Amino acid sequence: MGNIIHEQLSRAIIGIAMEVLNELKPGLDKALYERAMAIELRRQGHVVAVQQSFPVFYRAELIGSLVPDLIVDISIIVDTKVVSAFSDTHIAQMIGYLNITGLELALLLNFKNARLDWKRVVRQQKISDAHPPDLKSLFSLSVPSA
Repeated sequence: MGNIIHEQLSRAIIGIAMEVLNELKPGLDKALYERAMAIELRRQGHVVAVQQSFPVFYRAELIGSLVPDLIVDISIIVDTKVVSAFSDTHIAQMIGYLNITGLELALLLNFKNARLDWKRVVRQQKISDAHPPDLKSLFSLSVPSA
């Protein structure tokens, strides 16, 4: 069996999500969990970009942008949900985010029930035509120093 991508960090994020769910309880608006996750991740020493916009190009023309909920430690996309169950659409959205950012791992976190539901989404293909954005420079522009 191969190595799990960002195993230690993803375990830490899932643990923090469990803490947030235990504190806030299930069924609130997803934005509240997203904000609480950002607060707790930063409290525990992680670098967090919230709602960072990424341009999307088609044949070198800008067609719009994607906005992941959170990016943690310039490594993992975290998307909060309050849904009955994850769908193929949620997974496809994370694959799109991974392809645009060049990152390899996204975590879907579902705060609907008393027990946290989570899913790892791994980018399977390499970025080909375009170079992924320089996430370090995006983080330095959007994340206030502590």
